[in-house]
Amino acid sequence: MKELIINCGSSSLKYTVFDMPQGKELCSGIFEQLETADAATFTHKLPDENGDMQKVLNKDHFKVAATHTDAIHKLVDTLLDPKLGVISDISEIKAVGHRVLHGGDKFSESTLVSESVKEAIAECIPLGPLHNPANLQGIVAFEEMLPGVPQVAVFDTAFHQTMPDYAYMYALPYEYYEKEGIRRYGFHGTSHRYVTKRCLDLLGNPEHSRIVTCHLGNGSSISAVKDGKCLDTTMGLTPLEGIMMGTRCGSIDPAIVTTIMKRHNLTPDEMDKLMNKQSGMLGLSGTSDNRTIEQRAKDGDERAKLVESMLCHALIKYIGGFAAAMGGIDAVVFTGGIGENNPQYRTRVADAIGFLGTTMDEEKNHVRGEEIDISTPDSKLKMFVIPTNEELMIAKDTYAIVNK
Repeated sequence: MKELIINCGSSSLKYTVFDMPQGKELCSGIFEQLETADAATFTHKLPDENGDMQKVLNKDHFKVAATHTDAIHKLVDTLLDPKLGVISDISEIKAVGHRVLHGGDKFSESTLVSESVKEAIAECIPLGPLHNPANLQGIVAFEEMLPGVPQVAVFDTAFHQTMPDYAYMYALPYEYYEKEGIRRYGFHGTSHRYVTKRCLDLLGNPEHSRIVTCHLGNGSSISAVKDGKCLDTTMGLTPLEGIMMGTRCGSIDPAIVTTIMKRHNLTPDEMDKLMNKQSGMLGLSGTSDNRTIEQRAKDGDERAKLVESMLCHALIKYIGGFAAAMGGIDAVVFTGGIGENNPQYRTRVADAIGFLGTTMDEEKNHVRGEEIDISTPDSKLKMFVIPTNEELMIAKDTYAIVNK
């Protein structure tokens, strides 16, 4: 059964085609700069003889500005192309799975798309104003392109809906929660759920478990997962809260916001842009690329070294705090572009939380981007690198729901 997995962003469209239930990736790609530039770009990948995905179209440019609808038509044409495609007829696509950013407190699991589901996604637009409209646009476009083909919505926020009220509430007047839904929702839920399942497999699927999952990349979040369910997470009402990220500041004193706005006469939109697009690693070091920061730190750049120290300090603080909240800790998982590919962050964290009972195998820790247990056999606290695969998680949910 061939499934098309779609992640429709505000200016991009990512896709993967899977053959299910085997989970075999047939092709993948991304359209970028949609709706925002004179010429959008398109990258398409196919597997080589070893099954590794290789670019067969790299930054192929549209001759004119392109919309999401243009990208969807181009995608279908590409999937049917004799050389680049993976299907001979569009009817081979039996289901479409969509990543949806914000489900509010309406969805605690993935669901088959219906009119009421689309209405609920639209109602969550105030909580996800950049992504939910694009997510919904993708659903509607594929309903028109593939009439009768079941569509499944997989929500970034769903995994975190098991948080208790004392973890998701903010100490603001209660009416803001009741009337406007102001609370912690958390994000990267599909990634946290995927690596949690893999971690539990590696631990032998114990009845009780306490895991901290660290999704570290351009966007970063950390979750406390007790007995397979999210107890707490670092992102909040929006993906801005929590640990420092590529261009996001993460958690700061709220009074900083009004102080800067008053002193520099900034509008709310300008302040939002500063915190989301101009801060984090970029604001501190001049770049949001972790590989560049890593090299600059090795070369002695003080700002780059500051970024690394701040990030590691926050990681240690959140892991220790979540361990206390769960009454102990059995495993730490590193995932995401930084989590999977930066050994020195993992070393610094392991050294700092050694009192929790972890010892690291430094030779194994030098591996990048591969699933591996980087702790020693006698380590009380296990540490894993588990590459995330949100698309496969969406594909599995889609398969299960469509075939239920």
